[in-house]
Amino acid sequence: MKGSGIRILAVIAVVLALAGAYWLLHETGVLATVLDGAALRQRIDALGAAGPLAVIGLMVLAIMVSPIPSAPIAVAAGAAYGHGWGMLYVLLGAELGALAAFGLARLLGRETVQRWFGDRLPAGWLGSQNVLMTVVFASRLVPFISFDVVSYAAGLTALSWWRFAIATLAGIAPASFLLAHVGSEMANGEFDRMMYSVLALGLITLVPVAAHFLRQRLGNRPDSRRSK
Repeated sequence: MKGSGIRILAVIAVVLALAGAYWLLHETGVLATVLDGAALRQRIDALGAAGPLAVIGLMVLAIMVSPIPSAPIAVAAGAAYGHGWGMLYVLLGAELGALAAFGLARLLGRETVQRWFGDRLPAGWLGSQNVLMTVVFASRLVPFISFDVVSYAAGLTALSWWRFAIATLAGIAPASFLLAHVGSEMANGEFDRMMYSVLALGLITLVPVAAHFLRQRLGNRPDSRRSK
């Protein structure tokens, strides 16, 4: 009971710290700058050598604090550093943020979930490494699935650190490159090429949806049911 109380207090402290970080960013005007792509790029450029660290730090916060959007940061990074280095800084920040969220959930919440639900949870939800890794990877490709929620939720499962890290890195690489590329093309005034990049991003995000649809269609075919 004592351990549970300490864990609950730790969760409350983390939530308050993240809420405080969001409030501070809002009150200091940093959040408004993040939402303004041109202003964010100017601020990053003004930081000089510390600019990449700012991009990485903002990406970590954007992953851990859900109301902070990450897409404008990625676009601004591409505008400031090009699609190559910009993607690298965005990837590093997103990966660190995802691992931090995963680690917090694993440290503060997984034992509580197991204690509360025990064997009532489906074995696949907590135990299948391959399934969980695939779910994390696929979710990273779909923009309307919350990156933050997936990172925290994965920490409550039995998914290993290294599998989570690989699935996250592989899943966010295409979108990180394309967002940074969009920023780079916008900075160069190449709006036609920017639109092609946006279209490519949309097509990539449809891949897991199309794969799920095809799998369902093939599974419902009469010959497949007879073979079973």
